[in-house]
Amino acid sequence: MNKINLLKPDKKNIKLFIFLGVSFFSLGIIDFSLNHFLNTNITSFLPGYISFLTPLFFGMIGLHFIRIEFSGIKQLDNLNKNINTSNFNAALSICIILLVIFSIPPLLNWFIFEANIAGDKKEDCTGDGACWVYIKVWFNRFMYGMYPNAEQWRVNTTFIIVLGLAGLGYFFPLKLKKYLTLYYVIFLPIISFLLIYYLISGGEFGLVWVETGAWGGLSLTFIVSFFSLIFCFPIGMMFALGRRSNLPTLKWTSILFIEFWRGVPLITVLFMSAVMFPMFLPDGTYVDKLIRVIIAIVLFEAAYTAEVIRGGLQALPRGQYDAAKSIGMGYWKMHLLVILPQALKLVIPGIANTFLALVKDTPLIFVVGLLELAGMLGLAKTNPEWLGFSMEGYVFAAIIFWIICYGMSKYSYNLEQKYKTDR
Repeated sequence: MNKINLLKPDKKNIKLFIFLGVSFFSLGIIDFSLNHFLNTNITSFLPGYISFLTPLFFGMIGLHFIRIEFSGIKQLDNLNKNINTSNFNAALSICIILLVIFSIPPLLNWFIFEANIAGDKKEDCTGDGACWVYIKVWFNRFMYGMYPNAEQWRVNTTFIIVLGLAGLGYFFPLKLKKYLTLYYVIFLPIISFLLIYYLISGGEFGLVWVETGAWGGLSLTFIVSFFSLIFCFPIGMMFALGRRSNLPTLKWTSILFIEFWRGVPLITVLFMSAVMFPMFLPDGTYVDKLIRVIIAIVLFEAAYTAEVIRGGLQALPRGQYDAAKSIGMGYWKMHLLVILPQALKLVIPGIANTFLALVKDTPLIFVVGLLELAGMLGLAKTNPEWLGFSMEGYVFAAIIFWIICYGMSKYSYNLEQKYKTDR
Protein backbone atom coordinates (compact mmCIF):
# COMPACT_ATOMS: atom_id res chain seq x y z
CA MET A 1 0.00 0.00 0.00
CA ASN A 2 1.29 3.45 -0.84
CA LYS A 3 2.39 5.64 2.06
CA ILE A 4 -0.35 8.17 2.78
CA ASN A 5 0.39 11.77 3.70
CA LEU A 6 -2.86 13.44 4.78
CA LEU A 7 -1.26 16.87 4.79
CA LYS A 8 -0.35 16.67 1.10
CA PRO A 9 -2.85 14.71 -1.01
CA ASP A 10 -1.27 13.06 -4.03
CA LYS A 11 -2.32 11.31 -7.22
CA LYS A 12 -1.15 7.85 -6.02
CA ASN A 13 -4.00 7.59 -3.50
CA ILE A 14 -6.48 9.67 -5.46
CA LYS A 15 -9.48 7.42 -4.83
CA LEU A 16 -8.99 7.54 -1.07
CA PHE A 17 -8.53 11.31 -1.01
CA ILE A 18 -11.58 11.88 -3.21
CA PHE A 19 -13.62 9.66 -0.88
CA LEU A 20 -12.39 11.52 2.21
CA GLY A 21 -12.89 14.90 0.53
CA VAL A 22 -16.45 14.19 -0.57
CA SER A 23 -17.27 12.70 2.83
CA PHE A 24 -16.02 15.66 4.86
CA PHE A 25 -17.50 18.21 2.44
CA SER A 26 -20.89 16.44 2.56
CA LEU A 27 -20.68 16.26 6.35
CA GLY A 28 -20.22 20.04 6.50
CA ILE A 29 -23.22 20.66 4.24
CA ILE A 30 -25.38 18.17 6.19
CA ASP A 31 -24.34 19.73 9.51
CA PHE A 32 -25.27 23.20 8.32
CA SER A 33 -28.55 22.08 6.70
CA LEU A 34 -29.71 20.13 9.76
CA ASN A 35 -28.88 23.03 12.04
CA HIS A 36 -30.54 25.63 9.82
CA PHE A 37 -33.67 23.80 8.63
CA LEU A 38 -34.37 21.22 11.35
CA ASN A 39 -32.77 22.95 14.33
CA THR A 40 -30.68 19.84 14.95
CA ASN A 41 -27.02 20.28 15.82
CA ILE A 42 -24.95 17.11 15.43
CA THR A 43 -21.97 18.81 17.05
CA SER A 44 -23.82 20.19 20.08
CA PHE A 45 -21.39 18.41 22.40
CA LEU A 46 -18.72 20.91 21.35
CA PRO A 47 -18.43 24.48 22.74
CA GLY A 48 -20.83 26.87 21.05
CA TYR A 49 -18.32 28.91 19.05
CA ILE A 50 -16.64 25.72 17.75
CA SER A 51 -19.97 24.07 16.94
CA PHE A 52 -20.96 27.15 14.93
CA LEU A 53 -17.85 26.86 12.76
CA THR A 54 -17.82 23.08 12.24
CA PRO A 55 -19.54 23.23 8.80
CA LEU A 56 -16.75 25.52 7.63
CA PHE A 57 -14.06 23.27 9.13
CA PHE A 58 -15.53 20.12 7.61
CA GLY A 59 -15.89 21.78 4.22
CA MET A 60 -12.32 23.08 4.24
CA ILE A 61 -10.96 19.65 5.22
CA GLY A 62 -12.97 18.11 2.38
CA LEU A 63 -11.65 20.60 -0.18
CA HIS A 64 -8.14 20.11 1.18
CA PHE A 65 -8.28 16.37 0.48
CA ILE A 66 -9.35 16.85 -3.15
CA ARG A 67 -6.74 19.57 -3.82
CA ILE A 68 -4.58 17.25 -5.93
CA GLU A 69 -2.31 18.82 -8.53
CA PHE A 70 -2.66 17.38 -12.03
CA SER A 71 -5.03 14.65 -10.93
CA GLY A 72 -5.82 13.73 -14.52
CA ILE A 73 -9.55 14.11 -13.87
CA LYS A 74 -10.73 17.10 -15.90
CA GLN A 75 -13.66 18.04 -13.66
CA LEU A 76 -11.54 17.83 -10.50
CA ASP A 77 -8.71 19.86 -12.02
CA ASN A 78 -11.16 22.57 -13.13
CA LEU A 79 -12.67 22.63 -9.64
CA ASN A 80 -9.27 23.04 -8.02
CA LYS A 81 -8.22 25.66 -10.56
CA ASN A 82 -11.29 27.84 -10.10
CA ILE A 83 -12.39 27.64 -6.45
CA ASN A 84 -9.92 25.48 -4.57
CA THR A 85 -6.45 26.88 -5.26
CA SER A 86 -5.67 27.54 -1.59
CA ASN A 87 -7.14 27.23 1.92
CA PHE A 88 -8.25 30.85 1.77
CA ASN A 89 -10.11 30.34 -1.51
CA ALA A 90 -11.58 27.11 -0.15
CA ALA A 91 -12.91 29.00 2.89
CA LEU A 92 -14.45 31.67 0.66
CA SER A 93 -16.06 29.00 -1.53
CA ILE A 94 -17.53 27.22 1.49
CA CYS A 95 -18.90 30.49 2.89
CA ILE A 96 -20.58 31.29 -0.44
CA ILE A 97 -22.10 27.81 -0.68
CA LEU A 98 -23.43 28.02 2.89
CA LEU A 99 -24.80 31.50 2.20
CA VAL A 100 -26.64 30.18 -0.87
CA ILE A 101 -28.10 27.29 1.15
CA PHE A 102 -29.12 29.76 3.85
CA SER A 103 -30.81 32.27 1.52
CA ILE A 104 -32.24 30.33 -1.42
CA PRO A 105 -35.09 28.44 0.37
CA PRO A 106 -36.60 31.58 1.98
CA LEU A 107 -36.33 33.43 -1.33
CA LEU A 108 -38.03 30.58 -3.19
CA ASN A 109 -40.79 30.53 -0.60
CA TRP A 110 -41.35 34.27 -0.99
CA PHE A 111 -41.01 34.28 -4.79
CA ILE A 112 -42.88 31.12 -5.71
CA PHE A 113 -44.21 28.67 -3.14
CA GLU A 114 -46.05 31.13 -0.88
CA ALA A 115 -46.62 33.81 -3.52
CA ASN A 116 -50.06 34.88 -4.73
CA ILE A 117 -50.62 35.06 -8.47
CA ALA A 118 -54.35 34.48 -9.00
CA GLY A 119 -56.80 37.31 -8.45
CA ASP A 120 -57.14 40.97 -9.32
CA LYS A 121 -57.51 42.80 -6.02
CA LYS A 122 -55.54 43.37 -2.81
CA GLU A 123 -57.68 40.97 -0.80
CA ASP A 124 -56.49 38.07 -2.98
CA CYS A 125 -53.00 38.43 -1.48
CA THR A 126 -52.81 36.20 1.58
CA GLY A 127 -49.93 34.59 3.41
CA ASP A 128 -46.34 35.70 3.73
CA GLY A 129 -45.28 35.35 0.08
CA ALA A 130 -45.02 37.94 -2.66
CA CYS A 131 -48.18 39.48 -4.08
CA TRP A 132 -47.64 39.16 -7.83
CA VAL A 133 -51.32 40.12 -8.24
CA TYR A 134 -50.10 43.68 -7.67
CA ILE A 135 -47.71 43.39 -10.64
CA LYS A 136 -50.39 41.78 -12.80
CA VAL A 137 -52.94 44.52 -12.10
CA TRP A 138 -50.42 47.33 -12.68
CA PHE A 139 -48.54 45.64 -15.52
CA ASN A 140 -49.95 47.88 -18.27
CA ARG A 141 -49.01 51.00 -16.33
CA PHE A 142 -45.52 49.68 -15.69
CA MET A 143 -45.09 49.08 -19.42
CA TYR A 144 -46.87 52.12 -20.92
CA GLY A 145 -47.34 54.64 -18.12
CA MET A 146 -50.57 56.63 -18.45
CA TYR A 147 -50.75 56.01 -22.19
CA PRO A 148 -54.41 55.23 -23.11
CA ASN A 149 -55.12 51.50 -23.14
CA ALA A 150 -56.92 51.64 -26.48
CA GLU A 151 -53.89 53.26 -28.14
CA GLN A 152 -51.13 51.05 -26.76
CA TRP A 153 -50.95 49.13 -30.03
CA ARG A 154 -49.22 52.19 -31.46
CA VAL A 155 -46.36 51.83 -28.98
CA ASN A 156 -46.06 48.11 -29.71
CA THR A 157 -46.07 48.69 -33.47
CA THR A 158 -43.38 51.38 -33.22
CA PHE A 159 -41.06 49.17 -31.17
CA ILE A 160 -41.56 46.19 -33.47
CA ILE A 161 -40.70 48.29 -36.55
CA VAL A 162 -37.64 49.85 -34.86
CA LEU A 163 -36.37 46.45 -33.72
CA GLY A 164 -36.91 45.11 -37.23
CA LEU A 165 -34.95 48.00 -38.74
CA ALA A 166 -32.19 47.54 -36.15
CA GLY A 167 -31.89 43.85 -37.01
CA LEU A 168 -31.89 44.63 -40.72
CA GLY A 169 -28.25 45.67 -40.49
CA TYR A 170 -27.20 42.05 -39.94
CA PHE A 171 -28.55 41.14 -43.38
CA PHE A 172 -26.80 43.87 -45.31
CA PRO A 173 -24.97 42.54 -48.39
CA LEU A 174 -21.21 42.55 -48.05
CA LYS A 175 -20.81 45.41 -50.53
CA LEU A 176 -23.10 47.61 -48.39
CA LYS A 177 -21.39 46.84 -45.04
CA LYS A 178 -19.32 50.01 -45.34
CA TYR A 179 -22.55 52.04 -45.02
CA LEU A 180 -23.62 50.23 -41.83
CA THR A 181 -22.39 52.96 -39.50
CA LEU A 182 -24.21 55.59 -41.55
CA TYR A 183 -27.36 53.48 -41.35
CA TYR A 184 -27.29 53.13 -37.57
CA VAL A 185 -26.10 56.64 -36.73
CA ILE A 186 -28.27 58.66 -39.14
CA PHE A 187 -30.94 56.65 -40.94
CA LEU A 188 -32.22 54.55 -38.01
CA PRO A 189 -32.51 57.48 -35.54
CA ILE A 190 -34.38 59.59 -38.13
CA ILE A 191 -36.84 56.80 -38.93
CA SER A 192 -37.29 56.06 -35.21
CA PHE A 193 -37.98 59.72 -34.46
CA LEU A 194 -40.55 59.95 -37.24
CA LEU A 195 -42.29 56.79 -36.03
CA ILE A 196 -42.41 58.09 -32.47
CA TYR A 197 -43.56 61.54 -33.58
CA TYR A 198 -46.32 60.40 -35.90
CA LEU A 199 -47.32 57.04 -34.42
CA ILE A 200 -46.80 57.24 -30.66
CA SER A 201 -47.45 60.97 -30.29
CA GLY A 202 -50.22 60.99 -32.91
CA GLY A 203 -52.26 63.95 -34.00
CA GLU A 204 -51.87 63.04 -37.68
CA PHE A 205 -53.43 60.45 -40.00
CA GLY A 206 -56.52 60.20 -37.81
CA LEU A 207 -54.57 59.12 -34.70
CA VAL A 208 -55.47 60.59 -31.33
CA TRP A 209 -52.79 62.93 -29.99
CA VAL A 210 -51.18 61.72 -26.76
CA GLU A 211 -49.01 64.24 -24.91
CA THR A 212 -45.59 63.14 -23.73
CA GLY A 213 -46.65 63.67 -20.12
CA ALA A 214 -48.84 60.57 -20.50
CA TRP A 215 -45.97 58.45 -21.79
CA GLY A 216 -44.25 56.35 -19.21
CA GLY A 217 -43.24 52.96 -17.94
CA LEU A 218 -40.72 50.71 -19.57
CA SER A 219 -41.55 52.05 -23.04
CA LEU A 220 -40.40 55.54 -21.99
CA THR A 221 -37.23 54.02 -20.49
CA PHE A 222 -36.47 52.47 -23.86
CA ILE A 223 -37.19 55.69 -25.78
CA VAL A 224 -34.96 57.84 -23.57
CA SER A 225 -32.19 55.23 -23.48
CA PHE A 226 -32.31 54.58 -27.24
CA PHE A 227 -31.86 58.18 -28.36
CA SER A 228 -29.41 58.99 -25.58
CA LEU A 229 -27.19 56.03 -26.46
CA ILE A 230 -27.23 56.77 -30.18
CA PHE A 231 -26.39 60.47 -29.92
CA CYS A 232 -24.02 60.58 -26.93
CA PHE A 233 -21.50 58.28 -28.62
CA PRO A 234 -20.68 60.36 -31.76
CA ILE A 235 -20.79 63.60 -29.75
CA GLY A 236 -18.46 62.13 -27.14
CA MET A 237 -16.13 60.87 -29.85
CA MET A 238 -15.88 64.33 -31.42
CA PHE A 239 -15.08 65.95 -28.07
CA ALA A 240 -12.48 63.26 -27.33
CA LEU A 241 -10.76 64.13 -30.60
CA GLY A 242 -11.19 67.83 -29.87
CA ARG A 243 -9.52 67.54 -26.49
CA ARG A 244 -6.44 66.03 -28.17
CA SER A 245 -6.39 68.63 -30.94
CA ASN A 246 -3.47 71.00 -31.47
CA LEU A 247 -5.85 73.89 -32.14
CA PRO A 248 -6.15 75.83 -28.83
CA THR A 249 -9.72 77.02 -29.42
CA LEU A 250 -11.00 73.55 -30.23
CA LYS A 251 -9.00 71.93 -27.46
CA TRP A 252 -10.10 74.27 -24.69
CA THR A 253 -13.72 74.28 -25.87
CA SER A 254 -13.70 70.49 -25.59
CA ILE A 255 -12.03 70.59 -22.18
CA LEU A 256 -14.56 73.12 -20.85
CA PHE A 257 -17.47 71.07 -22.18
CA ILE A 258 -16.22 67.80 -20.69
CA GLU A 259 -15.25 69.22 -17.30
CA PHE A 260 -18.47 71.21 -16.99
CA TRP A 261 -20.80 68.28 -17.64
CA ARG A 262 -18.74 65.88 -15.55
CA GLY A 263 -18.78 68.33 -12.65
CA VAL A 264 -22.55 68.61 -12.19
CA PRO A 265 -25.02 65.94 -11.00
CA LEU A 266 -27.43 64.54 -13.58
CA ILE A 267 -30.43 65.32 -11.41
CA THR A 268 -29.44 69.01 -11.48
CA VAL A 269 -29.03 68.93 -15.25
CA LEU A 270 -32.49 67.41 -15.67
CA PHE A 271 -34.05 69.98 -13.36
CA MET A 272 -32.40 72.83 -15.24
CA SER A 273 -33.52 71.45 -18.60
CA ALA A 274 -37.12 71.22 -17.45
CA VAL A 275 -37.47 74.37 -15.34
CA MET A 276 -34.75 76.90 -16.20
CA PHE A 277 -34.10 76.30 -19.88
CA PRO A 278 -37.63 77.33 -21.07
CA MET A 279 -37.13 80.73 -19.38
CA PHE A 280 -34.32 81.55 -21.80
CA LEU A 281 -36.33 80.69 -24.93
CA PRO A 282 -37.91 83.49 -27.01
CA ASP A 283 -41.62 84.11 -26.51
CA GLY A 284 -43.75 81.64 -28.44
CA THR A 285 -40.94 79.07 -28.66
CA TYR A 286 -41.75 75.67 -27.21
CA VAL A 287 -39.55 72.59 -26.91
CA ASP A 288 -41.20 69.47 -25.56
CA LYS A 289 -40.07 68.39 -22.11
CA LEU A 290 -39.09 64.91 -23.30
CA ILE A 291 -36.83 66.35 -26.00
CA ARG A 292 -35.19 68.66 -23.45
CA VAL A 293 -34.59 65.73 -21.12
CA ILE A 294 -33.05 63.59 -23.87
CA ILE A 295 -30.77 66.47 -24.94
CA ALA A 296 -29.68 66.96 -21.31
CA ILE A 297 -28.86 63.27 -20.86
CA VAL A 298 -27.04 63.14 -24.21
CA LEU A 299 -24.79 66.09 -23.31
CA PHE A 300 -24.17 64.73 -19.82
CA GLU A 301 -23.26 61.20 -20.97
CA ALA A 302 -21.27 62.49 -23.97
CA ALA A 303 -18.75 64.00 -21.54
CA TYR A 304 -18.17 60.63 -19.88
CA THR A 305 -18.04 58.84 -23.23
CA ALA A 306 -15.46 61.37 -24.45
CA GLU A 307 -13.12 60.56 -21.58
CA VAL A 308 -13.48 56.81 -22.14
CA ILE A 309 -12.64 57.21 -25.83
CA ARG A 310 -9.75 59.56 -25.01
CA GLY A 311 -8.31 56.79 -22.86
CA GLY A 312 -8.33 54.50 -25.88
CA LEU A 313 -6.71 57.15 -28.06
CA GLN A 314 -3.92 57.65 -25.55
CA ALA A 315 -3.35 53.90 -25.29
CA LEU A 316 -2.28 53.68 -28.94
CA PRO A 317 1.46 53.93 -29.55
CA ARG A 318 2.78 56.93 -31.45
CA GLY A 319 3.92 54.63 -34.23
CA GLN A 320 0.33 54.15 -35.42
CA TYR A 321 0.02 57.89 -36.09
CA ASP A 322 3.42 58.06 -37.78
CA ALA A 323 2.66 55.03 -39.96
CA ALA A 324 -0.63 56.55 -41.14
CA LYS A 325 1.03 59.86 -41.93
CA SER A 326 3.91 58.16 -43.76
CA ILE A 327 1.51 56.80 -46.38
CA GLY A 328 -0.03 60.22 -46.96
CA MET A 329 -3.18 59.99 -44.85
CA GLY A 330 -4.75 63.25 -43.73
CA TYR A 331 -6.20 63.93 -40.28
CA TRP A 332 -9.73 62.61 -40.84
CA LYS A 333 -8.72 59.66 -43.00
CA MET A 334 -6.07 58.67 -40.48
CA HIS A 335 -8.48 58.77 -37.55
CA LEU A 336 -11.42 57.12 -39.30
CA LEU A 337 -9.45 54.27 -40.87
CA VAL A 338 -6.52 53.69 -38.51
CA ILE A 339 -6.75 55.36 -35.11
CA LEU A 340 -10.41 55.21 -34.04
CA PRO A 341 -11.03 51.54 -35.00
CA GLN A 342 -8.12 50.50 -32.78
CA ALA A 343 -8.93 52.92 -29.96
CA LEU A 344 -12.62 51.99 -29.80
CA LYS A 345 -11.74 48.31 -29.74
CA LEU A 346 -9.61 48.90 -26.64
CA VAL A 347 -12.33 50.72 -24.71
CA ILE A 348 -15.34 48.52 -25.43
CA PRO A 349 -15.67 47.61 -21.71
CA GLY A 350 -15.49 51.29 -20.70
CA ILE A 351 -18.07 52.35 -23.29
CA ALA A 352 -20.38 49.51 -22.25
CA ASN A 353 -20.01 50.57 -18.62
CA THR A 354 -20.98 54.15 -19.52
CA PHE A 355 -24.01 52.95 -21.48
CA LEU A 356 -25.11 50.70 -18.61
CA ALA A 357 -24.89 53.65 -16.22
CA LEU A 358 -26.97 55.71 -18.67
CA VAL A 359 -29.77 53.12 -18.73
CA LYS A 360 -29.79 52.88 -14.94
CA ASP A 361 -29.83 56.69 -14.63
CA THR A 362 -33.09 57.03 -16.58
CA PRO A 363 -35.24 56.75 -13.39
CA LEU A 364 -33.94 60.22 -12.46
CA ILE A 365 -36.25 61.78 -15.05
CA PHE A 366 -39.03 61.53 -12.47
CA VAL A 367 -37.80 64.88 -11.09
CA VAL A 368 -39.25 66.58 -14.16
CA GLY A 369 -42.53 64.71 -14.07
CA LEU A 370 -41.77 61.95 -16.59
CA LEU A 371 -42.69 58.60 -15.07
CA GLU A 372 -40.69 55.75 -16.61
CA LEU A 373 -40.68 52.30 -15.00
CA ALA A 374 -39.32 53.32 -11.58
CA GLY A 375 -41.47 56.45 -11.63
CA MET A 376 -44.61 54.39 -12.24
CA LEU A 377 -43.61 52.14 -9.34
CA GLY A 378 -43.43 55.20 -7.13
CA LEU A 379 -46.92 56.22 -8.31
CA ALA A 380 -48.36 52.74 -7.84
CA LYS A 381 -47.05 52.23 -4.31
CA THR A 382 -48.88 55.39 -3.13
CA ASN A 383 -52.23 54.17 -4.45
CA PRO A 384 -54.51 53.73 -1.40
CA GLU A 385 -55.79 50.39 -2.70
CA TRP A 386 -52.30 48.90 -2.99
CA LEU A 387 -50.37 50.25 -0.03
CA GLY A 388 -47.69 47.95 1.35
CA PHE A 389 -46.62 46.20 -1.87
CA SER A 390 -43.68 48.36 -2.90
CA MET A 391 -41.27 45.44 -2.34
CA GLU A 392 -42.81 43.44 -5.19
CA GLY A 393 -42.66 46.46 -7.47
CA TYR A 394 -39.01 47.18 -6.84
CA VAL A 395 -38.09 43.51 -7.21
CA PHE A 396 -39.92 43.49 -10.55
CA ALA A 397 -38.07 46.64 -11.67
CA ALA A 398 -34.75 45.20 -10.51
CA ILE A 399 -35.31 42.06 -12.58
CA ILE A 400 -36.24 44.09 -15.66
CA PHE A 401 -33.21 46.37 -15.37
CA TRP A 402 -30.93 43.39 -14.69
CA ILE A 403 -32.15 41.64 -17.85
CA ILE A 404 -31.58 44.80 -19.93
CA CYS A 405 -28.14 45.50 -18.45
CA TYR A 406 -27.03 41.88 -18.59
CA GLY A 407 -28.02 41.71 -22.25
CA MET A 408 -26.01 44.85 -23.00
CA SER A 409 -23.07 43.54 -20.99
CA LYS A 410 -23.14 40.19 -22.78
CA TYR A 411 -23.30 41.89 -26.17
CA SER A 412 -20.34 44.13 -25.32
CA TYR A 413 -18.37 41.09 -24.15
CA ASN A 414 -19.08 39.32 -27.42
CA LEU A 415 -17.91 42.40 -29.32
CA GLU A 416 -14.78 42.49 -27.20
CA GLN A 417 -14.01 38.86 -27.99
CA LYS A 418 -14.83 39.30 -31.67
CA TYR A 419 -12.39 42.18 -32.14
CA LYS A 420 -9.81 40.97 -29.65
CA THR A 421 -6.26 40.81 -30.97
CA ASP A 422 -3.09 39.81 -29.20
CA ARG A 423 -0.81 42.76 -28.58
